[in-house]
Amino acid sequence: MKRLIFDTEHDEFRALARSFLRQHVVPNHADWERDGIAPREAFALAGASGLVGFNCPEEFGGGGVLEDFRFNAIVAEEMAHAAVHAPGLTLHNDIIAPYLRDLTNDEQRGRWLKPFAAGELLAAIAMTEPGAGSDLAGISTAAKKVDGGWILSGSKTFISGGIGADIVIVVARSSAEGGHRGLSLFVVENGTEGFTRGRNLEKLGLKAQDTGELFFDNAFVPDCNVLGEIGRGFSYLMKNLPTERLSMAVNGVAVAANVFRETLEYCRDRTAFGRPIGSFQHNRFVLAEMSTEIELTQVYVDRCIVELSEGTLSAIEAAKAKWWATEMQKRVVDRCLQLHGGYGYMHEYSVARAYVDSRAQTIYGGTTEIMKEIISRDLGL
Repeated sequence: MKRLIFDTEHDEFRALARSFLRQHVVPNHADWERDGIAPREAFALAGASGLVGFNCPEEFGGGGVLEDFRFNAIVAEEMAHAAVHAPGLTLHNDIIAPYLRDLTNDEQRGRWLKPFAAGELLAAIAMTEPGAGSDLAGISTAAKKVDGGWILSGSKTFISGGIGADIVIVVARSSAEGGHRGLSLFVVENGTEGFTRGRNLEKLGLKAQDTGELFFDNAFVPDCNVLGEIGRGFSYLMKNLPTERLSMAVNGVAVAANVFRETLEYCRDRTAFGRPIGSFQHNRFVLAEMSTEIELTQVYVDRCIVELSEGTLSAIEAAKAKWWATEMQKRVVDRCLQLHGGYGYMHEYSVARAYVDSRAQTIYGGTTEIMKEIISRDLGL
């Protein structure tokens, strides 16, 4: 089914993204997976090519495309098409950029947004804690007010990009109020006394994307590094989480579509018992089911992309897109690996890499179970 959401400028941007990935990422990605991190130079090259910060204001070095999420979707889709997950372009553009773009004052934009849009300043956001995953109300990292700033104490884990980040947006409890109240956002910079990093965590997949532990031992954050207003952290998170979840849905359907295309070709060429394996009825039906699931999911995700760009996408719709697309991704990739037989279990085949990389999709950004909880509450249950 032909997709109708892209214009000529989007097609040109897609060609740019595809060329950049083919030239600068695909030849190096295996090395980055072995290293457990993508080099800073990759982000700088992406920035110079216009693939970082395109949704930031032009006066701060961005592309000025503030509300059109179709550009974000193109980057995610082309990374899936290239079978790569690093450098963390979707992390920077889809998740970090809205915080630095919308919550900073002019002085902060000059310090952070300009180099960020150039791919020269790497950023991360630290929500998850060892004792609080999807439950943001359980955050215990504390921020205590002192003269000229705040003292942060606590720890974070599973922080994407946390090892290489120059700045980290930290969610901390700035008052004694429990639950969702009293949360604020603080920007912690490299070199801050009391701020240390732990391990670059050894993950099942997504190995080229560094994921770290962060520790704050009476780390001083000046008042000028408070992001937004004190006490409004939870509302900021709730505003941006739908974008993060849609980003994961876009990636989910794009990965599924790419793996399916490769598998369909494999099933046409690979023979068993003197005939292509795709000609057996069971395999034909499995391929037909996957093709249908992918196309139907794409239609819903495309509608969500348009609504996000128009400012009308709800948290409920984003939750539906996130859980459905990522669970579909898992199903499709698993079935595609089965159709590859023994070859599917070999790391040199992209379906094997997609299998381990896809597993995190139904966990981070809010688990499938949390997404269903959000939806069921909206149903009055």
